[in-house]
Amino acid sequence: MALPENSAKKAGRKKSVALKRSLEKKSSVRSSAHHSGAAHATHTEPRHELVIISGLSGSGKASALKAFEDLGYYAVDNLPVELLTPFAELVAQSVEITRAALVVDVREGQRIERFPSILRELRKRLSTTVIYLEASEAALLRRFSETRRPHPLGREAMVAQAIRAEHRLLDPVRNVADVLIDTTNFNVHELRAHIQNQFERGPNGRSLLVCSTSFGYKNGVPLEADLVFDVRFLPNPHFVPEFRHLTGRHPKVVAYVRKFEQTQQFLDRVTDMLLFLLPHYIHEGKSYLTVAFGCTGGQHRSVMIAEEMKKRLAKEGYRVKTAHRDMPR
Repeated sequence: MALPENSAKKAGRKKSVALKRSLEKKSSVRSSAHHSGAAHATHTEPRHELVIISGLSGSGKASALKAFEDLGYYAVDNLPVELLTPFAELVAQSVEITRAALVVDVREGQRIERFPSILRELRKRLSTTVIYLEASEAALLRRFSETRRPHPLGREAMVAQAIRAEHRLLDPVRNVADVLIDTTNFNVHELRAHIQNQFERGPNGRSLLVCSTSFGYKNGVPLEADLVFDVRFLPNPHFVPEFRHLTGRHPKVVAYVRKFEQTQQFLDRVTDMLLFLLPHYIHEGKSYLTVAFGCTGGQHRSVMIAEEMKKRLAKEGYRVKTAHRDMPR
């Protein structure tokens, strides 16, 4: 299923024009207030936050923006980069708008090169998270074919050439992104669920969601992983015939991996490290943390460890989910 990129575009353009006029009127009035006290206001109002969505055309930015709108964020599509700073000031000082999400992408043309320097200024004003969406070239070509829409870089160029050119133009944005999301295997509903899982606030007020995930090194390290632990030093259940076709969720496999002393030592030390790190990540405004555990095939050891880590962190009051990229279904 294609990920439509234009579901909010018409409304977004109108909103962007109206917002630009509003900000132009307010920016001169707010400038003196910013120099005298905006920095202090940012520190006293940590609940104010800004999410910037960027990425490749066809990767699902419009769907991601809609997901944030459903979570209560004030949503703006295609905001010009020169308005990012006044918009951030507006959010930082607003009583009504405490959380906002906006899209900045290749439609900005060469002006997108200014994004990294603008981002540094934004983060002095309020907590800002950059999400970058991408997908394989084959997936993007399929989506453009299904929607029969031209690429934003123009009708003259072949879509494949436009995608590669867009990669180059957006590379400065990708390099400063906090969260990378590969939507190759997502449909619209899965992407929106993924966004909501990451950014929905928990009942205890903690916005951080930890994803304890397993993977197999034979298929590569997950691109989205923040912390990676190699558990291939643990004895491999694959070489026990009765365990070969089971997974790390099976009680027998769990008991086998758990019985080794090095397993307990590893779990205890990683738990201690995460319990030290997580409050600091929360303090810095991080909303999503992927902790990845890898074994050879992603079927036994990594699955068991990821599940156990979820239990330990949940017991400490953190929001945790598991994902098993390479575990047989």
